[in-house]
Amino acid sequence: MKSHVKALVVGGGAIGTSIAYHLARAGWDDVMLLERDELTSGSTWHAAGLLPLFNMSYATTHIHKYSVEFYKSLEAETGLNAGFSIVGNLRMAQTDARMDEYMLYASTAETAEVPYEWMTPAQIKDRWPLVRSEDLKGAIYHPTDGYINPADVTMAMAKGARQRGVLIERKWQVDGYEWTGSDWRVTVTKMVERGGNLVPSEEQQVITAEHVVTATGNHAQRTARLLGIKMPAIPVEHQFIVTEPDPELVAYRQNGGAEHPVLRDADAKWYVREERGGWILGPYERNAPARFAYGVPDSFRADLFPLDLERIEEEYMSMIHRIPSSETVGLKDDFNGPICYTPDGNPLIGPAPGLRNMWLAEGFSFGITAAGGTGHYLAQLMVEGEAEIDMASLDPKRYGSWMTTDYAIAKNEEAYEHVYILHHPDEEREAARPLRTSPAYDRQKAAGAQFGQVNGWERPNYYAPDGFDDHAARSFRRGGWWQHAVDEAKAIREGVGLIDATAFTKHLLKGPGATAFLDWFTCNKLPKVGRINLTYALTTAGTTRTEYTIVRLAEDEYYLVSAGAWTAYDSDFLMKAIEDKIPDFGWISCHDVTTQWGVFAIAGPKSRDVLNSLIRDADPATALTNKRFPWLSCREIELGMCPVRAIRVAYTGELGWELHHPIEMQNYLWDQLMVAGEFHGLKLVGARAQNWLRQEKSYRAFGTELGRDATPLEADLPRFVDLSKDFHGKQAMADTGIRAKCVTLLIDGPADADPWGREALYDGDTKVGRLTSGGYSVAFGKSIGMGYVSPDLATPGTKLKVRMFDQLWDATITEDSPYDPKNETIRKDA
Repeated sequence: MKSHVKALVVGGGAIGTSIAYHLARAGWDDVMLLERDELTSGSTWHAAGLLPLFNMSYATTHIHKYSVEFYKSLEAETGLNAGFSIVGNLRMAQTDARMDEYMLYASTAETAEVPYEWMTPAQIKDRWPLVRSEDLKGAIYHPTDGYINPADVTMAMAKGARQRGVLIERKWQVDGYEWTGSDWRVTVTKMVERGGNLVPSEEQQVITAEHVVTATGNHAQRTARLLGIKMPAIPVEHQFIVTEPDPELVAYRQNGGAEHPVLRDADAKWYVREERGGWILGPYERNAPARFAYGVPDSFRADLFPLDLERIEEEYMSMIHRIPSSETVGLKDDFNGPICYTPDGNPLIGPAPGLRNMWLAEGFSFGITAAGGTGHYLAQLMVEGEAEIDMASLDPKRYGSWMTTDYAIAKNEEAYEHVYILHHPDEEREAARPLRTSPAYDRQKAAGAQFGQVNGWERPNYYAPDGFDDHAARSFRRGGWWQHAVDEAKAIREGVGLIDATAFTKHLLKGPGATAFLDWFTCNKLPKVGRINLTYALTTAGTTRTEYTIVRLAEDEYYLVSAGAWTAYDSDFLMKAIEDKIPDFGWISCHDVTTQWGVFAIAGPKSRDVLNSLIRDADPATALTNKRFPWLSCREIELGMCPVRAIRVAYTGELGWELHHPIEMQNYLWDQLMVAGEFHGLKLVGARAQNWLRQEKSYRAFGTELGRDATPLEADLPRFVDLSKDFHGKQAMADTGIRAKCVTLLIDGPADADPWGREALYDGDTKVGRLTSGGYSVAFGKSIGMGYVSPDLATPGTKLKVRMFDQLWDATITEDSPYDPKNETIRKDA
């Protein structure tokens, strides 16, 4: 065993072997992989080996697509057949709503160039006569999909890794990690067989590694404890059963019938595929329990749990309904093993929070499908500094330190149960809620708030009357909430509205080195004292890592506001950058003050009138005028007895202020605003209306238009980039050029639907881009969207098409900020 390596991969399942292979292929010639037992002895050995391309996540779709293509190349390279059966994947729909889901998903597939076909019930029956189809609405079919042997593909990747110089060591367990300031000292213990168990021996070694990657599967909680971090990767039981041969299936195949595709009846919550003349049924039933929340017992190796047939009886009977010939077939084998999950069902891929050169690849519920792509894109992150796709949505830091074991258990069990529920774009899952609430939560709830969840925070999506059913209001088209959001958006355009923005991420940064650091860290000019500026921190590749509103409180004191969904993500990046640069710039103090400050955003033509009735000032009549409180400035004001850090800015593009206040005074301030606002017709407004309004102003949002796959210049934001100064990522940004450009489009779409921001854009028959945001414009009375197109098309007036519900609809690129392009309303004086 080597004592020093460039990269140490911990975990010898499909994920770990793929990472080791791809690191070596990317040029790292000193890589070692450790496995505590045998390769594939974790969840890999009992995985069903399916390769579902279907996924609503843009990043995950790319990962799955790469895997499917990569696995086809392994035999030529290694001589090992990975057992890839390209039989296709047929995802059936029993309802119109399910077909709507498939059509929305198809938009994501189209933007990632994943092939698909539509099939009618009659076409299904003609092609696969054993499948009952008369009660179906249709299906989406992936012809390039199928299944693979998990052990074979893992061994093929392991052989490919060895051929590229990777050292693979089995029966070694990691028992300690220590960061020396330049590399990791990893203590490992030799594992030995004793009485059928795998136990640690007295033999230990220390490995020095520049980088460590953990791909420890079901052992993720042990890994988290060793690293001193939190990680919401906890396994959930997953059962599947194998039947005896089905005589009708055997006869069908003997008579020349093609192998059935992997069949998925999402409304029945199962997948089925052929297996040696019989069937494999894999259900995603209710009440599947989480396991190993605090670690895997030493006695559990390549083991399984007892089967619970009662729990999957409903799914089993629905298989018989869908494939009638299976009714008389007996059970041959059964599996009930742990499969790791995360609260949103997507894996944790990327840098570990608070640690240097420690990379996580944990929480894979579809590990075989994701293994190839995870290795490819994680290797890009590690070797090149960034991946070619934006991996932020899979970053481990999307869950902050507020996350607990009980939270992860509840959400992971929910994620398992929700694999086959309808994934509405306006979906809000109920488990482990409410958890993080602002003080005004009860007042908002009493006022009819229908809450969404962002980073654990409860945030009003919209407000509705008593008795309104948010769950029933969800849809792939204009749901029951739509008119409420329209009324809220109109209230801000025509009167005044109040939005709770407490979830915003907030940092206080100060010290002798603060100004020089921020000037290097961000790409725009720094504001003067008392003023604000919008700016971006870039990646090493010159793409957008974080968007900040910077408020300059003093010469060397700054208040940074960024997206509420990304608190731990932003904080980790900021703190590490400061630590690196203190020797260059001097002492800097930085604190995450997110939970210390509440935020209300008040906006609309009458917003000044509301505040004027509350402000305590020597001359209240002039306190909020442009002369004393201009646009893009900050002032400390008093609203009644509440001290407020007021920022004159509005994400809605109307006259307005953000009212940052001590969170313990939030209810007092809320009550004061409600009383003052009643006279002026103030309306409570949620996040959905705000999202529509910001698109009318072409305001880019981090996580949609802004991300690690586009530079600020590609986002068409040159006014926020100061090329006269030096800043992190500047040269890389310039070298990247303009590969695509962000635009705003007005869309003549279907009368009952708006885009969601996942749709493909066409110029004639040629796909030329994709939407990143979508919604409805109250100002223009039609659908609106933002997205990226090839630069030659990014001109106002360009006519394109957008794919919605498998049809192409007219779309026109508008000028930037189609609503009030001169910012006259937002600058309105008293």
